[in-house]
Amino acid sequence: MPEKELRSYKLYIAGKDVEGDGWVYTVSARSLLEDVFTSVSLKRELEQNPDSEAAAHPYVVGRCAIASDTSIDLATEAAAAAAATWAEVPLERRMRLGTLFREELIRREQEFLDILVAEAHPLRLARWELSCMKQIYSEESLYWYRQRMHTEFEHQGRRLIVRRQPDGVVAFNPPQNAPAPSAALAVLALMAGNAVVMRAPRSIALSTMWLMRDVVGPLLDEVGAPPGVLNAVCSNPKQTLDRWVASPLVNDIFYIGGSEEGLRFQESCVANGKKPILELAGNDTIVIWKGADLKRAAEAICESFYGSGQICMVPNCVLVHPEIAEELIAEVGERIKLVRPGYPEDEDVLLSPVRRSEKFFALLQQSLERGGELICGGKRTEVDGTVSETGVFLQPTVVRVNGLPGARTHDIVRSETFFPLLPIVVPERGEDDDELLNSFIDFVNTNEYGLRNSLWVKSARVINAFVQRVVNGGLLKINDSHIGFLPYLPSHGGTGLTGGVYGEANYPILKTSHIQGVSIAHDISPHEAVFGP
Repeated sequence: MPEKELRSYKLYIAGKDVEGDGWVYTVSARSLLEDVFTSVSLKRELEQNPDSEAAAHPYVVGRCAIASDTSIDLATEAAAAAAATWAEVPLERRMRLGTLFREELIRREQEFLDILVAEAHPLRLARWELSCMKQIYSEESLYWYRQRMHTEFEHQGRRLIVRRQPDGVVAFNPPQNAPAPSAALAVLALMAGNAVVMRAPRSIALSTMWLMRDVVGPLLDEVGAPPGVLNAVCSNPKQTLDRWVASPLVNDIFYIGGSEEGLRFQESCVANGKKPILELAGNDTIVIWKGADLKRAAEAICESFYGSGQICMVPNCVLVHPEIAEELIAEVGERIKLVRPGYPEDEDVLLSPVRRSEKFFALLQQSLERGGELICGGKRTEVDGTVSETGVFLQPTVVRVNGLPGARTHDIVRSETFFPLLPIVVPERGEDDDELLNSFIDFVNTNEYGLRNSLWVKSARVINAFVQRVVNGGLLKINDSHIGFLPYLPSHGGTGLTGGVYGEANYPILKTSHIQGVSIAHDISPHEAVFGP
C-alpha cells in the first residue's frame, strides 16, 4: 500500500515557501470523536518531534509552519513592495481573477470539501459554504462589482470617471469556525488591486493555507501578479494583529471575530490610521406573521441549529404572531427531528461538537428562571444521539418566551449565544395587527446586532412595511432561506455590534477600495468653467 501523503505547508511569503518556527498539525475531526486521547497525543508528539513516525497515522491530515514575529513582518513588507505594481494592472485583468477562482473551486470541489470535513465541518454544511463562494464569484456578482469599480460619463466636453482605487495592503484575520470560506473573501480585495497578508488561525490552519497557497497563489501567477501580492502565514492572533496595527505598511485590517473584542480592535485601528473592516457576531431575527407558509418557515427556523448554532448568520431569535404560535412551534418540533449529530462526513449530519458547553446550560437556566418554557432539547448527547452527561453534542433546544416587552431580559434573546439554543418570542394577545406590526418592526430595528433579518408572510402590506421601515442589518430576506446565498446580494456585513460604526452590507471589493472622481477635459476654459461663458 502506498504511503499516505501528508499535506505540508510552509509560510508563503513573496511567492516563495519559507521555513517557519515549528509546526502545527491537523488531525481529522472524525478521530476526535472516535478516540480523542489518541488524536491529542498524536498532535502533541508531532509538534515536539516532526520526524516522528506518528505523521503516518491515518488520523493525521496535515501540518502548517508557524510564523515568528520576523516572518510576519516579512510578509507585510512583501505585500507593501508589490502593492503599487499590482494596483497599476488594468482592472479587467484583475477582475479575471474572480472567474478563474470560481472555475478552480468547481474543478477542485471534492478536495475542498474533504479538507473542510477533516476540520469538523459537516459535509452538507461544507457544500453550503462552497455555495457561498460560488455566488460571491458568480458571473452576475462579478458583473455587479465591475460596474461599481469603474463608471464613465460624458459631460460638456469632458470625460468623467467615477472609480474605486485600492487601499494598498489589506491584512485578513479569518475566524476559527470558518477560516477557509472567510479567507476566500481576500480574492475580492486582490481584484480591487490590493496586496494581501493572510493569517491562517494557528488552531485550524490547514484549509486556509491550502486555499491561499495551492489555489489562489497559482491563479495570481496566471494573471501576471508580482510576487508578494499574496502572503499567508500561520500565527497567533494577538501576536499578528498587534504587529499589523503598529505597522505603517498596513492600510486595512479585515477582522472577523466576536463583537466585544472587535469593537475594541476598531478603536485601536482608527487610532493608528488603519481602516477596520469588521465581521463580528450576529443575532439574527426571523419574523413569522400570520398567514405564512409554516412548514417552510419551520425549515428556515431550523437553520438556527446547523453547525450547532456556531455560525454567525443563522437565525438566533424567532418572533411569531400570537395567533399562529402554537402551530408554528409544533412544525418546528417536527422539523428539528431531522437535525442530528454524527460524524462530519455522514451525509445527513447537521450538528457539530460543542466543546465548551457550560455557558449553554447557564443561558438556558437563566431563561427558564425568567419565565421561559422549555419546548425541546436541553441535554448533551453522544455522536449517535444518545443522551449522555459526557456527550460532546448538544440537542437542538427551543425555549418559548412569552411577552415582547420583557423578551430582551433573556440573554438568549438579547445576545448571540453561538449554541443550538433558540428562543421563540410570542407576544401577548391584545394589540391589533397595526400595533403589533409596529412592535415587530421596532423589535427588529432595536436589535443591538445587525447581520441578517428575515420575514415569513403572505401579506403584501406587511412585506412593504418591512422593506420600507427595517433599517437594521446588512440583508433582509423574505419567504426564503435565512442562510442561503444569492448573486448580487451581500454574503456578509451588517450594522451595530455586527459591523461597528462603519457597519453595512459588506462587499469586500468595495470595502477595501475608495472612491475617486476624475475629469478629463477637452478644450475647456478654466475661467468659463468657474464663472460661466
